[in-house]
Amino acid sequence: MIDQQLLDKILSFKYDPLGFVLFAFPWSVKNKPLAKFKGPRRWQMEEFEKIRAHLEKHKDGLAPVLRLALSSGRGTGKSAFLAMLDCWFMSCWIGGTNIKTANTETQLRSRTMAELGKWHQMMINRNWFEKTSMTLRPTKAFAKLLNEQLGMDTQYYYTDAQTWSEENPDAFAGAHSQVGMVVQFDEASGIPDPIWPVTAGFFTDEAPLRLWVVISNPRRNTGQFYDCFHNDSHLWNTKYIDSRDVEGLDAQAYQYYVDKYGEDHDTTRVEVKGMFPRIGSNQFIGREVVEDAATREIEKDEHAPLLMGVDVARFGDDASVVRFRRGRDARSIPPVEYRALNTMELSMEVARLIDRFNPDVVFVDGGGVGGGVVDRLKELGYRVTEVQSGERARDNEKYMNRRVEMWGEMRDWLVFGAIDDHPQLVQDLTGPEYDLHLKGQLKLEPKDSMKKRGLKSPDQADALALTFAEPVARVDMNLLKRRRMFNNRSANTDYDVFGG
Repeated sequence: MIDQQLLDKILSFKYDPLGFVLFAFPWSVKNKPLAKFKGPRRWQMEEFEKIRAHLEKHKDGLAPVLRLALSSGRGTGKSAFLAMLDCWFMSCWIGGTNIKTANTETQLRSRTMAELGKWHQMMINRNWFEKTSMTLRPTKAFAKLLNEQLGMDTQYYYTDAQTWSEENPDAFAGAHSQVGMVVQFDEASGIPDPIWPVTAGFFTDEAPLRLWVVISNPRRNTGQFYDCFHNDSHLWNTKYIDSRDVEGLDAQAYQYYVDKYGEDHDTTRVEVKGMFPRIGSNQFIGREVVEDAATREIEKDEHAPLLMGVDVARFGDDASVVRFRRGRDARSIPPVEYRALNTMELSMEVARLIDRFNPDVVFVDGGGVGGGVVDRLKELGYRVTEVQSGERARDNEKYMNRRVEMWGEMRDWLVFGAIDDHPQLVQDLTGPEYDLHLKGQLKLEPKDSMKKRGLKSPDQADALALTFAEPVARVDMNLLKRRRMFNNRSANTDYDVFGG
């Protein structure tokens, strides 16, 4: 039987998750699992209070979606926080829907849902619900009571653990509720980008509670979880949780990381401070290097050759991009981007840029449809150098092909070069990951793999990388003046790149 007094008491915490958590669990009770604790940890209470304040503020109207993003060091009680949140929601928002997922199915089953099972067993009203490996649902008796007294169909009243497919993200979609909707991402840094926009569609119904919580160790400095704290920070309530500030943890265990790696080492940043690494574990170019290049003062060198890189779009949502670089300066001449142009139209646009800026060398991506642009420019009499990114690298012991070699030289250049603060360029440069080929050569992540992770084709970065396709000697100014008396046209031959 369901105790009516207990039901009324619990429902009084509908807008107060912390009040429920303090009431529903046996804090400080001797011989109970929580005997040593007076309540949740401080950071957990602060997040529960955020939810309470949000609900109280919008109590008389439609509340907007509340998005909480928590970046945490190790061992801070992330899964416990989510489990307590589950228990409050299921107990106080009767009829609501709660979806939980994690970075892997193993994490979801053995950690996230196992933690919920532990807190369910301690809950004062645990007899209302039955727990399986992947769900928490009302018992038959509770469901019957709700149907008889409230006429409620409990089909959509549950907490469900759902797995996702990177190849078919739409399969994750489908959950909706007009009573209350909660979505939780555990270890969110490892959940692929395509899952995030699908999840946003869960909140289209006008429910009085719409809550999206993402929590993780911050292992990658790219992707949607990273963006919660950076590009999309205006959409999220964010918090960094340093393990050393969390009560009940052994500070000496975390001091080990500081002593071994240093206070500002990426390992310490991630494992202890809950801060994003400067360089991701498999990230080819670190974000800090790119951000420094975007703010660095330009170092002019008029004797350096002006190089032009043309990356030709291969797919419908990709862009053809033209970028320029003179020595350490890749900022002074802004990039040009084209969309939905055929090869003939793009060739004419590139020709106009050549006439306007008189570059010393023009590197054109000749792969796929890019070959048509190269051929057309040559027909028009322009001197261009075709680049096949899949060809053997000059340093074939270090690099697998020309593309990763160009990116490698661009990475080295970024340490002292200057780029424009173009948001997409920054994303493109930091997006690709790398691997090692069987022979130990560096291998850059293919574009189709990046798209599966929800990242765009790095067109802006590829255009800049093309300016590193071949070594080009410094310009003889007298020769340059004589050459530019002509209109940068010649016979239908390849351009002879200066130097070696």
